[in-house]
Amino acid sequence: MAKKLFVGGLPYSMTERDLEALFQQAGQVDTVNIIIDREMGRSKGFGFVEMANDEHAAAAISRFNNYEIEGRTLVVNEARPMEDRGGNRGGGNRGGGNRNGGNRNGGGYNRGGGNRW
Repeated sequence: MAKKLFVGGLPYSMTERDLEALFQQAGQVDTVNIIIDREMGRSKGFGFVEMANDEHAAAAISRFNNYEIEGRTLVVNEARPMEDRGGNRGGGNRGGGNRNGGNRNGGGYNRGGGNRW
């Protein structure tokens, strides 16, 4: 059964192909995924490698955890399932919206009824 590994401390210049070639030294690699920052368009410095089985995953952890590459030290361990972050991925209710307190409907001319003068 395949086992997914977390790989942190990646050099920002490392490609998925580079990472796959490195981890193939420890066994069969099924998939490689380096996480990319959407705004910057570059690696966030971590990713995931799925090894073919537990034996290959253990060999990869043993060989590459604390491995130094391009001046950076890799952290390799078994990936944990993603935690539930509470519902949708939206911004949620952050309250207010008005730096001065109060509600958003105050101020301006002819807002909120009342006398017009």
